[in-house]
Amino acid sequence: MKIGKIHFSVNPRKPQAEAKRELLRASLARFGIRECMGYDADAIVALGGDGTILRAIHEYPGVPVLGLNLGTLGYLSSVEEKDFDKAMESLAEGNFRVSQRAMLSVNKVGVVGPLITALNDVVITRKMSGHAALLDLQVNGKLFTRYMCDGIIVATPTGSTAYSLSAGGPVLMPESGVVAVTAMNPHTLGVRPVVLGDNVRLAVTSCERGNGRAEHIEVYADGEMVFALDGGESVEVAKSGQNALLIELDGYDPCDVMRRKIGWRDGANGGAES
Repeated sequence: MKIGKIHFSVNPRKPQAEAKRELLRASLARFGIRECMGYDADAIVALGGDGTILRAIHEYPGVPVLGLNLGTLGYLSSVEEKDFDKAMESLAEGNFRVSQRAMLSVNKVGVVGPLITALNDVVITRKMSGHAALLDLQVNGKLFTRYMCDGIIVATPTGSTAYSLSAGGPVLMPESGVVAVTAMNPHTLGVRPVVLGDNVRLAVTSCERGNGRAEHIEVYADGEMVFALDGGESVEVAKSGQNALLIELDGYDPCDVMRRKIGWRDGANGGAES
């Protein structure tokens, strides 16, 4: 597949993004690509950081997205500035693959509402109150454990290098078919992240403490607050029927991305330190 039409999705808070878009526009004709609007495009080119890519994926579901990194780490937007022109050429020549990344669906149990999806993670967290929350985790309808913690992160493989990693969660390879459940600041030393198959249905319930009160809980999907939970209310998280489509240029290697972004050693400088 060769890309003939693209739409630029730009982070308006990054002044350099608009400048880069103008430079790329000037070079499109050389590669036989034209610019168009949104759903008419063969691909979305997101100029910014990972947040820009997430917004593009939610705004244009079903359209492949390529991220050009103008942020800091940029796990999703792995193409660096020096390679932007080369990336446009790769699109024109079809030198890429489209990776189907699993997403999560999230809904408040007992409430009918619009479809809410997340590519990175679903975060169930207490509002800043100074008290830990009591959260029951059910897996496929059976109680798994009760957490006393600040919150729970349910991360996809794509999102495992985001908030979940900062909270001590595992790094998952992009197409590993699992989810990671990580408790945030648990009050029990034995609590550790859990990796489950992505075919499970998870339910998290806000429980009352001994005084009959429950902490105010907020639920976030890809960093956006989607609803709150009162005591006794539950949120359900499951694999979505919708995948995110990410463009990976020829030569893309997730292990290489991890080494560059996280600072893993590659053995080229003498291997492990002694």
